[in-house]
Order: sequence, then C-alpha cells, then structure tokens
Amino acid sequence: MVHWQRRQTMFVRQIRRCLLLVIIASLVVVGSVWSQTFQNIEKQVKECTLSNGMKFIVLERHDAPVVSFHTYADVGSVNETYGITGISHLLEHLAFKGTKTIGTTDYEAETAVLARLDSIYAELNREKRKGAAADSARLASLQAEFEKTQQQASSYVINNDFFDLLSKAGAKDVNAFTSNDATQYVCSLPSNKVEFWMAIESDRFLNFVPREFYKERNVVMEERRLSLDTRPAGKLYEEFLAAAFKAHPYHHTVIGHMSDIQSITRQDVINYFKKYYIPSNMVVAIVGDVKADEIFKMAKTYFGRIPSGPKPEPIRTVEPPQPGERRVEVEAKAQPLLYIGYHRPAIYPHPEDLVFDAIANVLGSGRTSWLYKRLVKETKVATAVYAFNGFPGYKFPNLFVIFAVPSKGHTAEDCLVLIDEEIERLKTKPISPEELNKFKRNFKKDWLEGMKSNARMAQNLASNEVLMGDWHLLFQMFKDVDKVTAADIQRVAKQYLVRKNRTIGQIVTVKGD
Repeated sequence: MVHWQRRQTMFVRQIRRCLLLVIIASLVVVGSVWSQTFQNIEKQVKECTLSNGMKFIVLERHDAPVVSFHTYADVGSVNETYGITGISHLLEHLAFKGTKTIGTTDYEAETAVLARLDSIYAELNREKRKGAAADSARLASLQAEFEKTQQQASSYVINNDFFDLLSKAGAKDVNAFTSNDATQYVCSLPSNKVEFWMAIESDRFLNFVPREFYKERNVVMEERRLSLDTRPAGKLYEEFLAAAFKAHPYHHTVIGHMSDIQSITRQDVINYFKKYYIPSNMVVAIVGDVKADEIFKMAKTYFGRIPSGPKPEPIRTVEPPQPGERRVEVEAKAQPLLYIGYHRPAIYPHPEDLVFDAIANVLGSGRTSWLYKRLVKETKVATAVYAFNGFPGYKFPNLFVIFAVPSKGHTAEDCLVLIDEEIERLKTKPISPEELNKFKRNFKKDWLEGMKSNARMAQNLASNEVLMGDWHLLFQMFKDVDKVTAADIQRVAKQYLVRKNRTIGQIVTVKGD
C-alpha cells in the first residue's frame, strides 16, 4: 500500500512537471507568435507628410470594406492659460457646427449677423462688469437686442448638418473627445466613402465657423455643473488636481473653470483655432480597406489646401519636485472616496514607464491584485480599489494614482493605512515570477486586442506618433516589456512611492442636519 502511494506521488509529480513544461513551451510559442504579429503589422504601416506639415499614417486591412479615421490635434487643456481654461473642449463642440458651406443656408448673410451678435455681447459684457454701477435699463435693452440677434443668427443654421452628412454616407461611431493632452475626432465609414471623408474633414479645418457659439458655451457650462459643481466626487477630482500640480497646467480640469467658460468669446475661439489647428500640429491615422498611395494622393488634394503655420511653442512650465505630502479634503454628505497620487516621470520611452504599468497591475488591477485582496476581500474596508498609471495626462510627467471607495462604516483613512502597508510590502518583498509573467502576458494581450480593431489601431498610431514622438515605439514597447524585472519594480517603488512625493485627496462624510 505504501509502495503504491509512493508510485502515485511520483506519477503526480511527473504530470505536474510535464504540465509546467507544456505551459512554458506554450508561452514561448505565444510570445513568438505575438512578436511576429507585431512585426508584420509594423511593416505594413506607411506614412506621408504633406508639404504643409500634416502627417498621415495608413495601415491597409482588406478583410472588410470599412475604414476608420482618427484626426489627432495636438492641443488640449494643458495648452490653456488663465482666463480661457475649457476652451479646447468648447472648440471641440463647435467643430461639429459646420463650415462656410456646411451647416448654413447663407454664409455671407450669417457672417454679418454673427459679427453684430459679437458686438452686442461685448457691449453687454462691458456694462455687466461695472457691477453695482451698471445701468439696469441699458442692460435690459442690450440683453433683449442680444437675444433677438441670436434668433436671427439661428435662422441661417442647418441643425446637425455635419452629423447628418456623415450619417447619410453610412458613418458609424462619429465622435470627438478632449483630454488634457489632445483633441481627437473619429469616425468609421464604408471604404467607398473615403474621398467623401477627405472632403468633409478637410473642410472642417479649412473653413471652420464657430456658429451657435453662445448656445454651445451654455451647454458646456451645464456640463460643468453636472459633472463637477454638483457632485462631491467631481469637486474632489478638481481639488486633487489643483493640489497635486502647483505649477504645471495639468492643475486644471479639461472642462475649465466656470468663470473662464462664462468669459470666453467667439474671437478667443477663433484665435485659439488659428494657433493650434494648423497642419504641423495635427496627425491623421487611417486604418482599413484602403490603399495607402491613393490615401496620400487624396490627402494632398484635400488637406494640402490648409495653409501651413509655425508649430506652437511647447509647454515651458515644469512641475518642481514636491517638498512634502499634500492633502486636500472635500466635506460632503456623500460616500467617502480616496485618491492617492504619486508624481512620476513622463511616459514611454522613459525606461520606468513600463515598470509603473507593472506596479499598477500588481497593486490594483483586477480581483487578484494585492490591494483588492487586502482591502476588499480580506478586511472589507473598501468596495473597490484601483491603481492606474498616467494621470491626468500622458504627454508630460504625471501621476501614478490609487483610487479607493471605502465600504460602509469605514473611512478613507482606514483604506490609506492598508494601502501604505501593501506599498511597503512591494518595496521589501519581490513580486513572484508568476505575478511578473502574468503582467507581461496581460500587457501583450491588451495591446494585441487593441490592434484588432481598426478604430483602436488608428488611435494607437496617431496618439503614439504625437505623445511618444514616433509611432514605431508602439511596437518597441512590445519588446521592452519583457525587460521589466522584479528588482525594477522594487527600485521604482522605493524611489517614487514615498510620502513626500504624494498628494492625498478624500471626501470626508458629514452628517446631515
């Protein structure tokens, strides 16, 4: 009986060894396949820079008669100055209002009315600034005249004309979004509508008209009220950024300050557009059923019409080293929340960027992460906890952030104590080979998944070209992630995840009356 048990134990061990060898071999094969896939895709990407400085990046994929377009304008809230915060996002809204030929029944007549509307608004604004000394009768008269002229301007507008033209052509996922770093315009179309897209998208930037400006500005103001002013979590987000960044323009939100949004003029938008929406400050990525040579030829015809201009000066301000821990609290009748942000260097190709990705994966990515197991499963002091790399933007040195939602009966401080313990464990105890390999597998899997979609691939090519300076680095990352070691993780954690280098933001729950 004992002899049989020994044989059984030996057999089980042999099976485990075989399984381990199979797993290792499969990982090597999968890694090789992924590497080949990335190399093949990279070789298929073609690029062309027009004489006016606008770059086009194209990846041909002929498996379906569709194509995705991604226009990347290298301008976001980070480019804004005091007095015009929020203007990048507002301009994005206005970029869908049409051009000299789209969205209007009579551009020349409309232009005259818009000029008169701006003039009336300027007078109205000047009178309002007098405060208590303002002439109430004049204010009422100017307000009435402003509303009448605004209605007249609206009579020339063809509502949603830009969207409708794209929809009739079969467009899907027509959208745009503004971030701290950029403003991006996206859509997908049948491949036989490529020239149509070339015509309408180039016209958007060649003949931009910020019509319905005052209405759209009110829309953005309402967005701010709903997302920040009336939500404790939104207030904490804004206060946290302002505390973490004292000098760098990452310190204000994309939506902007209310007083700035209220004061931005139509001429401000026009000036901002002329400064930043120039060919040398834009990149277009196109992925799908197209031929690169034909794309480049059409791009020269349509986008080549846009006048060139000097690329805007880069951001000068650098966030100085933080001299000590910063804390900010928002008191509210709301569930407690916790933000912890550690300053970190710029993104890849900085050698430590991928190490921060690994730290985020180990600490706070998914149900098997250290923080989830400790805070949610074991101690139940939180209902959710996450760690993520690159906040609030990617282009400049930013933050590594941990976010936690305390459970009922617990506070942000309860979560903070345990988070600190797990970070200290990360510094003193190397992560296991299994955890490191899991991060690398997931990283490669996520990148591969991102490349399957035409839209996501177009976004990856455009954003990496601008943020990293070269779209080829998108593929180099795939190779470099294998260089991350457990020792790197400990070294970076010890250097950056320290009390002096962090900002803490939390919602402190107050009881109602």
